Amino acid sequence: MFYAVRIPSWFSKLNGSLVWKISTKEKILYLTFDDGPHEIATPFVLDALKKYNAKATFFCLGKNVQSHPEIYQRILNEGHSTGNHTFNHLNAWHVKNEEYIEDVKQAEKFIQSNLFRPPYGRIYPSLSKKLRTQFGYKIIMWHVLSGDFDESIAPQKCLSNVLNKAQQGSIIVFHDSKKAWNSLSFALPEVLRQFSAKGFLFMPLFN
Repeated sequence: MFYAVRIPSWFSKLNGSLVWKISTKEKILYLTFDDGPHEIATPFVLDALKKYNAKATFFCLGKNVQSHPEIYQRILNEGHSTGNHTFNHLNAWHVKNEEYIEDVKQAEKFIQSNLFRPPYGRIYPSLSKKLRTQFGYKIIMWHVLSGDFDESIAPQKCLSNVLNKAQQGSIIVFHDSKKAWNSLSFALPEVLRQFSAKGFLFMPLFN
């Protein structure tokens, strides 16, 4: 499985209408978590964040918020941001724009946020423009992929991806999901510990 752990600056500039990184002079990182809420992974993440007084952004699936409203409410109660990640984790390259929009609107019934991240990072320019101009979404991509979704790599590799590639202003992707659990549960506490020791703060996006 090939993917860029860190997005090259030239690529993000070509897609400047999407948010890839936050410009800041401060030692701030932006942790994001996709695909939850999950009954095991999300409470683990929330407990780990609380230990370091860290805030994050959770890009939730509408169907999972529907199934776990109490976990979603805990995310909000503890001061984190949330974002729409569609209702059914649709791949924009495999469905018509109209179907995709309807799925996003279905998720809106459970997720009140103007932040949106497309599953798999896949979205057409025309669809992106519609979501931004007609629905008022900020479309959030990422600067660093932890790779926790990649079951072919060791948890230690997931950790090193973040430790070696993240820099101030980085938007970092983890997943609070069953598939990512093995790497997430290993890497996240160390990311929080090591960057906190270096004086970094963890903040939510556009809160």
